[in-house]
Amino acid sequence: MGVADLGLPVDVPSTALFTDHYELTMLQAALRAGTAGRRSVFEVFTRRLPDGRRYGVVGGTGRVLDAVENFRFDAGVLGFLRERRVVDEPTLEWLAGYRFGGDVWGYPEGEVYFPGSPIMRVEGSFGECVLLETVILSILNHDSAIAAAASRMASAAGGRPLIEMGARRTHELAAVAASRAAYLGGFTSTSDLAAGFRYNIPTVGTSAHAFTLLHDSERDAFQAQVDSLGRDTTLLVDTYDVSEAVRTAVEIAGPELGSVRIDSGDLLLVAHRVRQQLDELGARDTKIIVTSDLDEYAIASLAAAPVDAYGVGTQLVTGSGHPTASMVYKLVARAETGDAGAPLVPVAKKSTGGKTSIGGRKWAARRLDAHGVAEAEVVGTGPVPDRLAGRQLLVELVKGGEVVAREPLDAARDRHAAARANLPVSATQLSRGEPVLPTEYVHTGSGS
Repeated sequence: MGVADLGLPVDVPSTALFTDHYELTMLQAALRAGTAGRRSVFEVFTRRLPDGRRYGVVGGTGRVLDAVENFRFDAGVLGFLRERRVVDEPTLEWLAGYRFGGDVWGYPEGEVYFPGSPIMRVEGSFGECVLLETVILSILNHDSAIAAAASRMASAAGGRPLIEMGARRTHELAAVAASRAAYLGGFTSTSDLAAGFRYNIPTVGTSAHAFTLLHDSERDAFQAQVDSLGRDTTLLVDTYDVSEAVRTAVEIAGPELGSVRIDSGDLLLVAHRVRQQLDELGARDTKIIVTSDLDEYAIASLAAAPVDAYGVGTQLVTGSGHPTASMVYKLVARAETGDAGAPLVPVAKKSTGGKTSIGGRKWAARRLDAHGVAEAEVVGTGPVPDRLAGRQLLVELVKGGEVVAREPLDAARDRHAAARANLPVSATQLSRGEPVLPTEYVHTGSGS
């Protein structure tokens, strides 16, 4: 199934150069040494969550599948590598025929994760797997960070709609990925038309302060907007005097006015005053939307306010202070020789400073308590214990180089809502604390 099968109008271009220089020089050296063909297992994981976070959110898996599928070295890319003398001719010949033919397993998109969770496992020859490190980490680190911030904001919003509006606060292409990750994490719409076009996310938007300032009076601006967009539009009421603007808005649109937007000031105080004024003017069904550099803490502080929706920009697209998920891509097992049937041996980096890793191909399962609530993330090597067999988290994403688990974004969005609901209640607390689930490591016998 390709992107066209999901109704997505834009194909992903070649991703072959979304990588670091040293991935290719390692490949060249391994080809010369005769080790590039050794069967290898790489895993993506993080050693810790951002400070104060209780859980992580797997975001970007669908984009990873597109990137792997489109990792091709065409004539232009090969010409660039040749001109820059990045690698030698035998390596260029190898790259010309590159197609990832291995397997990828991973936590399904939208699932939650914890320190040590094997979020993604990539298996194949060393050569074909090592090339994918940078692009996989680039996508997962960015999208997971945004999805986690979005999830926290959605929890704080308590069911009120969230609008993603951060395109002007980040790179134009990152903005599209951020919109996708925000929708996955619980946002309901985006202001970014490219994201709506690419991922079928609902788009919204009406006017900015510039539209009001364009006209000779606020009344003229409101009248023009209502005449064009209808009474159900959203009028921005904080350009001059909020109270006067609300009065004018209702005079022009009547009680059928859709919404008013507040973008400055003491939002808690102003929202209460605006709600009272709207009710007194008979516009009891008119909604209040607040914006203005919101994050999860500001949203939580407005829980008791008469606010109907939130618009979030800067803090969302920057991960609310944590723009990366700090994921790494490590070799955890490799074959003893280049023979197809050679056994795998666990390998791991051993160093000081908290950068150690655990060798061996891993599985993961989530153990539940007597009430069906998650109580531990169990990560292990060797056979999966029978008691956890039905709770395994990794699913097959790519088999023999073919994507087998592409899905609509709404499926991942629904999965995240269910996964978050299955965590202990303390998972949604915004106060600082440890991950809501401990990670337990087990080794159940032979196996890598």
